[in-house]
Amino acid sequence: MKTLHLFTALFILTTFFISCNAQTVSLEEAAQCDNDPNCPNYIYAKDINNSLNKYVGTWKGTLSGKIYELKFNKGLFEMMGDKRDVLKGRLRITDANSNILYNTFNETDDEKTNFGGLNYTGDLQYYLMHFSGPGTEGCINRGTVYLSINTTDPTKMSFIYLLSYDITNGECPSTFVSTIPQKQRIYLTKQ
Repeated sequence: MKTLHLFTALFILTTFFISCNAQTVSLEEAAQCDNDPNCPNYIYAKDINNSLNKYVGTWKGTLSGKIYELKFNKGLFEMMGDKRDVLKGRLRITDANSNILYNTFNETDDEKTNFGGLNYTGDLQYYLMHFSGPGTEGCINRGTVYLSINTTDPTKMSFIYLLSYDITNGECPSTFVSTIPQKQRIYLTKQ
């Protein structure tokens, strides 16, 4: 019986010390803390400063005859007890004739859009999101979207997409085109 009480007491103390050391920090502090061993142990990177609010809404822009519409809302990402406020995205791409080339605007489940927030860069210049388009064997159609709000006009945003360089199986057809063009800055206006 003493062993059970000792175990219970140790469990309570351990939980207390872990919860005292783990805390909530702002998204900005979390971004600046990545890879810094002197930063606090946090379990929740919260949008304390409402910095994600400026992205929420629908944005529209064009590149090479295609119209890109991005729609963002705030969400929560949780994994193994850690939490982070993030953006959840939707993407619609149409051609000059209004033909829909890609569309997740009607998807109600944030997890099925394959367009989710990660974090700010350490210098807080970009908000990073992961995007994954439809797969083609041997081809990579997933990567990181770098969002940047214009500092002088918050109704203007640009983004650039960089593909992941993972190992693939098979040969990618020469006709393959990624859903979002790689390494091309696309300028958007808030709608």
